[in-house]
Amino acid sequence: MPDLLPIRYARMLLSPFTFYRGAASIMAADLQATPVSGIETQIAGDAHLLNFGAFGTPERRFVFDVNDFDETTTGAWEWDVKRLATSVEIASRHLNLKARDAQVALRACLRSYRERMHAFAAMTVLDVWYARIDEDAIADLVRGADARKRYARAAESDAHVWPVVERRADGALAIADRVPKIFHPPNDPGYEASVRDLFGAYENGLPLQLRALFTRFRFVDAAYKVVGVGSVGTRCSAALFEAADGDRLWLQVKEARASVYERYSGLRFADHGERVVVGQRLMQSSSDLFLGWAPAADGHAFYVRQLHDMKTSPNVDAMTAQDLTRYVVACAWALARAHARASGCAVAIAAYLGRSDAFDEAVAAFAETYAAQNEADFKALQAARDDGRIVANANGGFAPV
Repeated sequence: MPDLLPIRYARMLLSPFTFYRGAASIMAADLQATPVSGIETQIAGDAHLLNFGAFGTPERRFVFDVNDFDETTTGAWEWDVKRLATSVEIASRHLNLKARDAQVALRACLRSYRERMHAFAAMTVLDVWYARIDEDAIADLVRGADARKRYARAAESDAHVWPVVERRADGALAIADRVPKIFHPPNDPGYEASVRDLFGAYENGLPLQLRALFTRFRFVDAAYKVVGVGSVGTRCSAALFEAADGDRLWLQVKEARASVYERYSGLRFADHGERVVVGQRLMQSSSDLFLGWAPAADGHAFYVRQLHDMKTSPNVDAMTAQDLTRYVVACAWALARAHARASGCAVAIAAYLGRSDAFDEAVAAFAETYAAQNEADFKALQAARDDGRIVANANGGFAPV
């Protein structure tokens, strides 16, 4: 959606840290030429720090896990580890941490991945499958009220805004436009019908027990919702449903495009919505009750999930050095569990990692070097904006508000 690309560029140009969030395709092109062990697993594909967080399970328990799978595919587990480690180094620079504190956070992340993988290698298949980072571990992560405030992002920010419901003149409920973050597409009278069709196909693909639950809600309205950084420019919507008793269900529709690693892994998927959903179910300890996909139509694939399911996201900007270290240890723990769960290769990966810190030091050196490359790429995007090759505008192609 060309009108949204200036928003993506504007968000990427806020800092090298936000640039990195939108540069998964750049790093994939660089990573595919680096050495790997040859052990493949399901990978998240975009394992940077802001793609982890806490959310509610269908049993309404909090867990901490990887929470973004737009780029998931089968590939080298090292690609995920290197992307995570590099995001730790970039975050440390973003926070202006002392060199010593940055080194502590980076090496704690890599040591956590290695040690957790050894722990998973010693567990049974079913114990690995059921392993999760639960509420007790999350409480330890955000120890104390101050840490909780620093960890949780405000519900509304420049990048994320919660939909507001209003009542139209005819009395009908509708999602309020907040251009350019949430809006009903102008000059597209077929938008609502296409969303209704999508949910009809989604409903048909649900297990019978979930279909019985979903049919208790009626469709009310849908609007485009601009989310994150890397997803800006794709067709993402928020949809409101309401039950007879007034209970509301918010679902998010996200366009699923080819993974940035697909051209390098040699794998081709007939439906990228299915790719995302299957990858998420493989890697997460517990997935969203309403997670599903609609078969691709008109060249576009989509998947569906709850818009807000008890989710909390990290506020890296407010973290202290100690907060960052505790957080990245949890991220590495979650990533190791996801790799071990999805592949059954924990023993092979652990054997490759070894017991020494040789792997940690090698990837730490890579992360420090690639953080410098990321800064150079960020400056290249700044130059492209300055000489007019791209347009960066927080309002995109819309009139200012």
